[in-house]
Amino acid sequence: MEHQLLCFGDSNTWGFDPATGSRLPYAQRWTSVMASRLGPGWHVIAEGMNGRTTVFEDPIEPGRKGLDYLIPCLVTHQPLDVVLIMLGTNDTKYRFSLQASDIAQGMRRLVRTVLATDCGIAGRPECIGIIAPVPINEWVLEGPFFQAHQTSKKLGAEYRQVAKEFGCAFFDAGEHLYCGMPDGIHLNPAQHENLGQLLAAWVTDSFGSV
Repeated sequence: MEHQLLCFGDSNTWGFDPATGSRLPYAQRWTSVMASRLGPGWHVIAEGMNGRTTVFEDPIEPGRKGLDYLIPCLVTHQPLDVVLIMLGTNDTKYRFSLQASDIAQGMRRLVRTVLATDCGIAGRPECIGIIAPVPINEWVLEGPFFQAHQTSKKLGAEYRQVAKEFGCAFFDAGEHLYCGMPDGIHLNPAQHENLGQLLAAWVTDSFGSV
């Protein structure tokens, strides 16, 4: 039986290429790398969107509020065994003026929303994995992510607590990867490769028995 796994995220799930401003080839995205490593027993659905937040409406880029699209997304792709959520980077933008604890509250709402649906296999709740994104680099000192480093760096600890509260699996990408050149915000192809391999092992360990 093939497991259905949904990856709900932002531009780093979509596959934004920081070197060109376009989209990485399909095979180079971390979702595709993970799918290849997991093998034919898993169907990986990549649902990434540039600029997506957890639950906060962006006054400049409308339509990016993750909460608004989450239920339609779950219903579209049901039945689902596993839902992975990697969001929070865009919530650290200067215009939102949010603390890491505020962003964690947004993650809590997303988790509660998933748990309240009946989009799992045979009516069971979907298993949930929370992925803390790689922090914004400390040298990003201009643009919408001005001074976002410290807030993004704290998301790992905040999300770990959310995962503990709801019994979700947790992975802190910032413990393994570093957002370096060229923009300090998006993963480059080598980092997508690394993340995909790491997450494949984590998914197998965390959800292999679903």
